[in-house]
Amino acid sequence: MGSYAAALIFCSLICSVAAQAPVVTVEPRTATIRQGESVSFRCQVKSNVQPVQLEWRRANNQALLDNVKIGLDGSVLTVANARPGNHGQYRCVAISAAGRNFASVVLNVKFPSKAQLTPTGPLRIQTGESVSVECRVTGRPRPTVTWKRRGSTLQLVTQEINDAHIIKWPSVRPEDSGVYVCQADNNVGKSEAEVELVVVGPPGSPVASVNIEEMTAIEGQTVTIECRATGSPTPVITWSKLRAPLPWKHSVADGVLTLTEVGRQDSGQYICNATNIHGYSEAYTDMEVDTPPYATCLPDQVRLQPGNPLVLQCLAHGSHPIQFTWSRVGRGSLPVGAETTREGKLLIASVKQSDGGTYKCVATNHIGSSEAVAKVIIKA
Repeated sequence: MGSYAAALIFCSLICSVAAQAPVVTVEPRTATIRQGESVSFRCQVKSNVQPVQLEWRRANNQALLDNVKIGLDGSVLTVANARPGNHGQYRCVAISAAGRNFASVVLNVKFPSKAQLTPTGPLRIQTGESVSVECRVTGRPRPTVTWKRRGSTLQLVTQEINDAHIIKWPSVRPEDSGVYVCQADNNVGKSEAEVELVVVGPPGSPVASVNIEEMTAIEGQTVTIECRATGSPTPVITWSKLRAPLPWKHSVADGVLTLTEVGRQDSGQYICNATNIHGYSEAYTDMEVDTPPYATCLPDQVRLQPGNPLVLQCLAHGSHPIQFTWSRVGRGSLPVGAETTREGKLLIASVKQSDGGTYKCVATNHIGSSEAVAKVIIKA
């Protein structure tokens, strides 16, 4: 009786081992490819029960696309000329008399961004009416989206509702006429979609326009901006500066605004207003005034003892980027061990008697340069 029980126990152990479901592994576990590329996954099975049947399935139970091929023995799944629809999770399922098991892989398919507008335009809208255009984009990774007006680099304010990037005009005016561009971009590719907006006013309504919408001037230059207006009766043209008065050294003649010897403070948006009995229209010019650097040294004089650290800071006001260059007057090169930084610092960890002298910093941008000096006195 004891030997029979032992035999049962031995049989149960052997049977339990034999009844184990297959062990499934897949290489690679995950893959990221671009649209049009190919990839293969290999399924490996360990089982002491034969035969083992292999099946490849999508985790969502959808059918495999026609560009997905399975090898003769069922172990290799290949996605050829990948499409966005191939993106997702796949399972290799192993089935034997002892049971079934599976392993999963994840395929990421990146594809370029694509923008689509609704409505597509061109849009002819009456003055004062409201209008909106939505831009929907596809792409993986998820694209960034910007709206701009053709001919301008300024990014427009939009709303994002349910993945749609919407540009709205609550009450359009003639100066809103133009071509508007939705730009979508990810690290795979860029896409643009554009819509033309034509604002139609009553007969005789003024329509203002400027000869340049964005400009960069250099400090000291004289700038002219021309505003023209159509309408009947002939509109009256006036100029203003957004949130600031016009520079005192300005003049307006026949719609032309002249700004003499502009400075940094003259940067901003200038507004041309054309008005007649039917209403008004505005046109805008954004001006940025670039300035050469003006350099100073802090401190401009320092007294040290041998072994002390030296720290000089060169500061500069002006249009960026600004580059800094240090030298020693009368010597050319800096002392051995001296270090400079992109932020304009000159550093010597431990000065020597011979490190005394006058140090010069030159600050340079795309317009010009400026220099400042600092005197270093070292006494034991």
